[in-house]
Parts: sequence; C-alpha cells; structure tokens
Amino acid sequence: MASKTSSSSSRSSTADSTPAQPSADTTGVQQAFEQWLNAWRTVADPGQWAKFTEQTNQAASAFSSNGATPAMPGLGALPFPGLGGLTNGLAGAFPTIANMPQMPDIAKMNGLAEFAKLASSMPGFGAAMQGLPTLPKIPTAAIAPERLHQLQSDYTRDVTELLKQASAQNIDAAALKDRRFKDTAWQSTPAFAFTAAWYLLNARYLQELADAIQSDPKTRERIRFTVQQWAAMAAPSNFLALNPEAQKALIESKGESLRQGMLNLLGDMQRGKISQSDESGFKVGKNIATTEGAVVYENELVQLIQYKPLAPKVYARPLLIVPPCINKFYILDLSPEGSLVRHALESGQQVFILSWRNADQSIADKTWDDYVQQGVIDTMAVVKEISRADKINTLGFCIGGTLLATALAVEKARGSEPAASMTLLTSMLDFSDTGVLDVFVDEAHVQMREQAIGGRNGAPPGLMRGIEFANTFSYLRPNDLVWNYVVDNYLKGRTPQAFDLLFWNSDSTNLPGPMCVWYLRNTYLENKLREPGALTVCGQAVDLTKLDLPTFIYGSREDHIVPWKSAYASAPILSGPQTFVLGASGHIAGVINPPSKNKRSFWMLDNANGRLPDDPDAWFEAASEHPGSWWPTWTEWLAANAGEQVKPGASLGSKARPVIEAAPGRYVLERDS
Repeated sequence: MASKTSSSSSRSSTADSTPAQPSADTTGVQQAFEQWLNAWRTVADPGQWAKFTEQTNQAASAFSSNGATPAMPGLGALPFPGLGGLTNGLAGAFPTIANMPQMPDIAKMNGLAEFAKLASSMPGFGAAMQGLPTLPKIPTAAIAPERLHQLQSDYTRDVTELLKQASAQNIDAAALKDRRFKDTAWQSTPAFAFTAAWYLLNARYLQELADAIQSDPKTRERIRFTVQQWAAMAAPSNFLALNPEAQKALIESKGESLRQGMLNLLGDMQRGKISQSDESGFKVGKNIATTEGAVVYENELVQLIQYKPLAPKVYARPLLIVPPCINKFYILDLSPEGSLVRHALESGQQVFILSWRNADQSIADKTWDDYVQQGVIDTMAVVKEISRADKINTLGFCIGGTLLATALAVEKARGSEPAASMTLLTSMLDFSDTGVLDVFVDEAHVQMREQAIGGRNGAPPGLMRGIEFANTFSYLRPNDLVWNYVVDNYLKGRTPQAFDLLFWNSDSTNLPGPMCVWYLRNTYLENKLREPGALTVCGQAVDLTKLDLPTFIYGSREDHIVPWKSAYASAPILSGPQTFVLGASGHIAGVINPPSKNKRSFWMLDNANGRLPDDPDAWFEAASEHPGSWWPTWTEWLAANAGEQVKPGASLGSKARPVIEAAPGRYVLERDS
C-alpha cells in the first residue's frame, strides 16, 4: 500500500483563527515584488546586452590583470577562476555578474521595508512584460527573521555554487530538471544553461519568500498565486531571444516558424484565448459525445437527454446527472472508453443527463432560483414521469452538485422527496476552504460583478462569459496550460495536437449575470448555504441538514478547485448514510478515471453504519488504498439504491414526452462568442 499524503489547505475557516501578526511596513511586500518584476524586464531587451557584456568583461579584465576577484554588491568578492575566458564572445549571456542580486542583510531588516530592496539588482526578463498590471495593495505582512536569515544563507550558498559551475562552463544538469529546459539545446550551450539555471534558482527562492510571509490566509494565498504567475511568465523559454529551441526552429525553417507563429497569435487574439488543442480534430456528436440517446425534454435553460440502455435488464430507478453549468456536459462522455455515462449504462443504469444552454442575452436575467427550479427540479419530475419510478437516483458534478443539493433541500421543504440517493462529485456545500479560487473572490470583486452584470441599480443584466472561466482555470496551471502553448504556438509556430480533454476545456459556457453573482456572494464570499435557513431559494428556506438520503461523496486528492477536504466537509452537513471516496489526481482527471485504463488509485473507509468521522484527517488515516478506478465501487453502491431490475423500455421518451431530437442535442453545440 502506497504511503499516504494528506493534502491540507493553509486557509483557515474563520478569521478568528488567524494569529496576531508582527508589525511591518505595509508597502514592503508590494515594493519587493514590483521591483523584482521591473528588474527582470531588462535582460530580454537586446539593447541592454552590450552594456551587460561590457560590465562582465570589465570584471573579468580586472581579475586577469591584478587578480582581483569580481565583487558582487552585498556579497563581497568571490573566486571565479577563468571568468574572463567564459564571458568572451557571449553577448548577453551573463548579464548577471556585475549586478548579482542579494538576499537582504538580516541585521538591517526592519519589518519589510528593507526586504523590498532584495529585488533591485535582479536581472530582468523582457520588454514584453512592461504592460503588466501592478499588484493590488497588500495588507500588513511580515517574514519571521529566523526564516529570512535561513533563506538568505541558502540563497547565497546556491548562487555561489551556480556561479562556480558557470565559471567552469559546467552547469549541473540536475539544476535544469524542468520540462521547459529538457531539450539538449539548453544544456549543450553554457549561456543558455546558465540562463535557465539562474532563472530556476531565483524563481524557487522568490516562491519560498512568498511561502514564508506571515499574514492573513487570503493575503498569503494571493501573494503565492501572484508570484507563481510572475515566475511562470518570466521563464527564459517564453522569449525568442532566450530560447534556443525557438531560435533553432527559426533558422531551420528559414523564418517560416516565426511567420506561422504570428498567424497563430493573430488567430488567438481574435478568439480571445490561447489555443490548447486542434479543434478541427473534433466534432461534438461525431467523434466526441457519441453515446446514443435522445433529447426528451427542454426549456429555455436545459435540454434533458435520455440514453439508450446498454444492458439486457435495467434498474427501475433511473439516474439523473446534473453536470456543471459552467462547462459542457460531455466531459462525462468524451469517448466510449472514457465515458462515465457509458459505464453507468453498461452496469444496468437508466441514465438521463442535463445539457445546459450556453446563455445569451435573451436569458441574461436568469437567477440561481431559475437554475434550481427549471434546471433541476423540473427535470427531476420529467425523469420520474418517463421512467414511472417512485424515486430517482441523482448525481451532481462540481457546481452541479451544489445546484442538486439546493434543489433537493427546496423539495424537502415543500414536502417532496424525489431522490433515492445523491452522488456529489468534487462538489462543495461548505465553502470555508475554496482552494486557489479564493484569491479571485472578495467583497470588492463581487460588488464589481454585481454592478456590471448583476442587474443592480436599474442596469440591464449581463453575462459572465465562459471564456473568463476558461482563462481563469488555465492560469491555475500557468506552465502547463498557458506558457507551454505560448512557446509552442507562437515562438515555434506549431499547431496544437488534437486532445479531447483540452477541446472540452476550451468549449466554455456563459452564465447569466444575476445567477452568477448570487452564487459568488452566497457561497464563496459569505458561505451561507451550509447554514440552516440562511438562504431562501424558490420561496423556501434551504436547510441541507434535513437531507437524510444515502449520499456518495467523491473528492480528488490533488484538486486545486475543490480541495478534497472541502468535498468531505459536505458529510457533517447532511443527515443520511454516507460513503466517501478519495481519488488520486485532480479535479477532472480524478473523476474521469475509467476502469479500462487501470490507472491511479482511490481511498475508501468501510463504514457499515453510514457515518463518517468529522475529521477528514482521521478518515484518511483509517482508510485503505485500492488500485485502479473508483467507478465500479460507485456503481455497486448505486445499484443498492436503484430498485429491482426490469426489462428496458422499447423506446426513448414517452407518449407525453416524445423525442425532440437525437443526442447530444443542439444546446451543447452553441459555442461561446
């Protein structure tokens, strides 16, 4: 059994738990990061290379003529034999020697005012970065003196070692263990090897400085996120002047790679987002989302798809899937071998799924109440009607789970219990810890959205564009989902490969402004959904604690959107028997893990009484790891709540609900514009 690693969030659930912070200059951190970025801007400017070369050659000449070791500000003289020979002819290769950055002197530290000086001598990356916005003003923050002293010592040691390697033209390959610099072109040329190693060293210590900051949890996470973005952006691989792979492609193609890259850039500028997949390789309903079915009901918000049974006998109680409304439903039906829909069908389930409409201005006034009533409650009634079942099983994925739980609570308040069970996949009911998305949501941001798209103060309601969601989620993994494609698409002039998951990721969905801002304020900002009676939806007081139906809760261990402990936090709120499964990987890859792949693993606790420990760490310590997919475990659990097995119906829909059109329907084909 693999060793357990419990991922915990640094964000506390209440402000009261934050310890008192040491006093500090409130502008110190702000200045430090702004100066760091400004300093890194210069080295990608070829106009500065002559100056840098002159400085390094002067230092080398001084060493050659009188034996004086080149002096580094704040560090003193360091022995670098052979420095003169190393720098000869390498214009711009070592712009750092004359102005090597230093960690601040701990003896002179007073709050964070002096800390801001650390970046003033750091070499820069890029005139292209001049247009970056400045940081938002940061509340009081400090770094513990002993931690800063340790970072200072470690940084000085590592810089010294790197410069020794540079003087011997022998950069340790281990220093370049980063996929951005894996090509031999980086390691075979001393100038490029040093550039990459120097960047990685400084980026690592800047991130460690951000991690060491003591402040309130929200501020600390925002600083970490901002540093992550800047460090990813500042990589030398992102600049043609500093990327040997892109330069090689330019020379070998006789300029064609740059021409094609500019065409790719212009195309993406028109689309408003970076291309991550060759979209010409996919067509929804043809080679993606191909499971056979039909639309049997629709309203202005959703289409309801019923799938053709794939087993000789089916369970009497059907399954209704509520996917996230900020994405297209076919993430659960990407391909036959990776389809959760098909897996459920093959296990004998009757499957229905919602296909949310891509909102346009005609439905821009729709609210959270509308999504709950028209999107979930009305379709539950249709599923019961078509299947003639006493109750149905339900599944909600991400925000779909939040909508589903709210709908069931509304129905409970009305005296109705339409569901026999509820499955929540990477969903939140308690928004105490919202992961990295917390950096985007505060009172000012929500108020801005309310004024802009929420239909407040007489202004017409607007739309929350799906492209904003897509870009936001991409920047949660900037190296993989942003800069990787900047380099490949623009610097190297390549066309992205066809990848179904990234095709889906780019097929985003708009949301009505009033619905979106209600969700942001009442969940992410004020966390009212977990409080009994704190919210009124569809005219009913919402009390999730009264939901006593069997519930299967799934979280992904590396999920950065819904931290697994936040998924687990649904358990203490609900009243019925519960099962919790923790899958490996992230928000999407953990969910879409079909048995046929025989990949990853999952953790589960045998709790025959249906109650889970209040503490997720206690659950994890008691749980056991199982290899492969969690899907069979879920379908086995689902079967226990699905009733008897019966012969499937001869056709889809019913006399009262005839087929409207073939799956996947037309709503899913509407693209964000």
